[in-house]
Amino acid sequence: MDMFSRLTSLFQALETREPSLDLLESFVDHWKGITNYYIQTTDETRPVKQTDIPWRLKQMLDILVYEEREQGVEETGPCLEYLLQHKILETLSTLGKAQYPPGMIQQVLLFVGRLLVQIQKPLLHLINIYRPVQKLIGLCALPDSQTEKEEAQFLLVVCSRVKQDPYALNYILEIPAKTLGPTSDQSHQRNEPSNHKTETEVPSSQSESSTYNPDQSDCSISSSSPPPANSGLLYALVQLTQSQRSRVCLKAYEGLLLLVSLQCQGTEETLAQRTQLGALLSGRLVQLYSLMPLDTLEPVDIQSWPHTPWSDQFSQAGPDHMTSFFSWLDFLDHLMKEAPQVLAVKLAEAVHHQWLSAVLKPQLMSESGVLVSTAVLSSVVRLAQSQALLDQLVLFLLGTHTHPEIPLDSHTHPLRYQLIDNCDHISDEISMVSLRLFEELLQKPHSHILTNLVLRNLETRSYVTLPPAGLEDRHTDTTDPAEDSEDLEEDPFFSDSMYLDNKLLLPALPCTSSPGPPSCRHPHTADIVNSFLALVPQEVKSSQLLQGGGDDSYLLDAQTLCKECLSLSQSWGWPEDLPPSSSSSSDFYEGHLLKVLLDRLGCILDQSYELNLQLTSVWSRLSGFNHPVLQDYLDPYTPLTPSARNHFSVLIRVIGALMQRIQQVSDVSDRLVKVRRQLLGLEQETGGQHLTLLRGVIILEEFCKELAAIAFVKLPLDQE
Repeated sequence: MDMFSRLTSLFQALETREPSLDLLESFVDHWKGITNYYIQTTDETRPVKQTDIPWRLKQMLDILVYEEREQGVEETGPCLEYLLQHKILETLSTLGKAQYPPGMIQQVLLFVGRLLVQIQKPLLHLINIYRPVQKLIGLCALPDSQTEKEEAQFLLVVCSRVKQDPYALNYILEIPAKTLGPTSDQSHQRNEPSNHKTETEVPSSQSESSTYNPDQSDCSISSSSPPPANSGLLYALVQLTQSQRSRVCLKAYEGLLLLVSLQCQGTEETLAQRTQLGALLSGRLVQLYSLMPLDTLEPVDIQSWPHTPWSDQFSQAGPDHMTSFFSWLDFLDHLMKEAPQVLAVKLAEAVHHQWLSAVLKPQLMSESGVLVSTAVLSSVVRLAQSQALLDQLVLFLLGTHTHPEIPLDSHTHPLRYQLIDNCDHISDEISMVSLRLFEELLQKPHSHILTNLVLRNLETRSYVTLPPAGLEDRHTDTTDPAEDSEDLEEDPFFSDSMYLDNKLLLPALPCTSSPGPPSCRHPHTADIVNSFLALVPQEVKSSQLLQGGGDDSYLLDAQTLCKECLSLSQSWGWPEDLPPSSSSSSDFYEGHLLKVLLDRLGCILDQSYELNLQLTSVWSRLSGFNHPVLQDYLDPYTPLTPSARNHFSVLIRVIGALMQRIQQVSDVSDRLVKVRRQLLGLEQETGGQHLTLLRGVIILEEFCKELAAIAFVKLPLDQE
């Protein structure tokens, strides 16, 4: 009985030892089978798929996976130890590079990629893992590659593993390091972790080394200089985004997203300061922009380019150059939203320097390229969503200045001056596309835009005529706005009969004492609305003569506009009260943009209908903001200095000129109705005299109704 118990114990011990010994023996046999092939074969042209190498590699991988599952992630099994100590991956990467036998690189990429996926133990910090991985990365994205599918999958696996173990990023990116740790001993310990001795010949110094603990690692390392931009993981990923195969492209995009979204402390500095990631991504943007057929593109098509997610391009068959450009731009924008702030800023700065300043700025400053380049820039501003990219766009377009402008100052920021000047260009197309650019800017969530373009010139309120001492504030004055502006009651073209038939005038609202911004306490809200509605004389109005010419749509549009402006500006910390007016002796200067907009508004009767639509759209956008100084400046009741203008004072002059010119047009009402029907598409255009003037009258009427609707809507919005 005692003998039987001893035999039973012996068998149990053998059962526990045999699987481990058999696994290692089998693993070594498969590896020797691969090496023996190179010793015995004489046919160097035989494809690898016609050999047993793929099968043996699969068996080796299965053994490694089974071994880890049986022993646990914490320990290094004998098979994995053998793979590391005999530098099997290094040998495989060398064979893959030599393409011997033909197609070997494909099998090596598959084997190493699956190894990184299926082995749960951290591996990429091991020198005999990351060095062959680096070598394989260098073999990816080469010209005329036949293994793009396997390359993209391999690179995505590497990025996924770095995402799980961010401390391994420095090893994979081949960043030259001055120090990898506090001491050389610790650095040596990172090379070959092992806690399992085997019967194979293993140097004692390596077999006794301890397993590396990623929790004790810092993700960042010091470096001397970024690696070259034409090699490495980042370069290979960017190159594969240019593949003609959509699945390959998609995996490359996903790999870049995984790397950029790393949140481990130090990785953002590593990617931002010690790699060429920004240069690679921006360089691709420049390349795609250069492929766009700018000479044949229509500005309208560019400016109306829809926002489509970057991933949508993979569902299209052969996207055109413009689709590729805007898709890549959206991808960069998405990267900046996902990346840590330090990295996002670095990527945006690269776009600023490499594309905006180096490529787009010369086109914007030239007469030949300004039209299309401005249209592209307008779309870029509209489509930009990340704060980092928007910051760089604003810096590029407007600069950082917040002090009041000086007239004709073309030196402080030449590009800004030129773009604003283009709003009053001799070419209507250039003027329209430039106005559209500034309208897009005014719709972005960035407080510096409105400050730089408008508010910095109004904050001193030097546009206001100071009342004599002892008189009450302007808000207690019930004088008609026309009397404050131009004494129009003495003008024979402005009589009381013009306004008596106006059904749109609002009754005066009682003065309220509710708290809030100045507009909430304004006792003349109804008068402001009526001042715009009554501005156009009844005899040249035509909307009421045509069915569907009411104001309901304007109220809805104004409500939407004002809510958008309020939503943008709520976090900008605007004051609630007006600052005191400045008593400066110098003439008031409204700033370059407002000057150009006012000059254009004064020519509304002589400009094309399309240009006037764009011009009035910008004015409506400005009117929708609730900054107290801007509202005060645009208020028809504000007593302006002789050197100051606002849109209302300019419109009064336009009306004065209109009433003189309209005397030369016969059957004004009938012709206005006919032109209005043509603009609505109800009749075919037949041309005729005074067509520009009549269209100008129509848009002038609609613009005044729009301004009245905005003034009407802003009071309840403020009270909310």
